[in-house]
Amino acid sequence: MTTETSSPAPSISLRDQAYAVIRARIIGLDYSPGERLVERDLAAELEVSRIPLREAIARLQTDGLVVSIPRQGAIVAPFGADEVRDLFDVRESLEVLSFRLAAERVDEAGLARLRSDIDDAFAAMDRGDEAATAAANSAFHRTVVDIAANPLLTSMMGPLGARVAWLFSLTRQRDMEQQAREHEELYAALAAHDVARAERHAFDHVHSGRALSIELARGWSGIAIDPVAATRTRRR
Repeated sequence: MTTETSSPAPSISLRDQAYAVIRARIIGLDYSPGERLVERDLAAELEVSRIPLREAIARLQTDGLVVSIPRQGAIVAPFGADEVRDLFDVRESLEVLSFRLAAERVDEAGLARLRSDIDDAFAAMDRGDEAATAAANSAFHRTVVDIAANPLLTSMMGPLGARVAWLFSLTRQRDMEQQAREHEELYAALAAHDVARAERHAFDHVHSGRALSIELARGWSGIAIDPVAATRTRRR
C-alpha cells in the first residue's frame, strides 16, 4: 500500500518577499515620493542579500513605483501633477475597456467578489480607516480587470494597478463615500450586463477624480525631485 502525501506549498522567493514588502510600503505611504531606498539598510532589515533586493527594485521600477539611477541607487518615484495627469489619460481609456469587457463576461462568482470589495470599503469607512477604504476601492478595480479576462489587458493593467493603488492612498482627501457610491452604480451596470451604461459610468467615475487629484498632487509634490541628486550619496 502506498501512502499519498501532499506536496509542500511552494515557498515565496526572497525577491518576491522583498518586492511585496517595499511595494506595500510605497503604496501605504510609509515611503514618500522621492525618498531614497538605501540597499544596505533594506537588505539588513528584510534579511536578504543584495541580489534579490535589486531584482525586487527592478520589478518595482517596471511598476513605475521606483526610479533607479545606474551605479548610484534608487528612490521612490516622483509622483507629481504631470505623472497624475498622464495616469488619468491612460485610465480613462483602459479602465473603460475593462468595464465594457466585464459587463459582457461577469458571472455570479465575479459579482460576489465585486460585492465583497464594495462591502469592505463601506465597512472601512464606518471604522474611519482611510487606508483600508482606499485599499478596498483599489481592489474593486483589480477585480473588474480579472473579470474582463483579457490577458493582454491584464498585462497592461498590472503596473498601472500599482500606480492606481498608490494614487488612492495619496488622495485620501477625496470623497471616499462618493467613490464607493459610484462603485455601487458600476456594480449595478455590470450585474445587468449593460455594456453602454458600464462604459459611461466607468468614464465618469475615473474622470470625476481627475481635477482634484492633479490639484492634490501639486500640494504633495511642491518641491521638484531630481533623481540623480537624490541618489548622489555614499550610502548604497
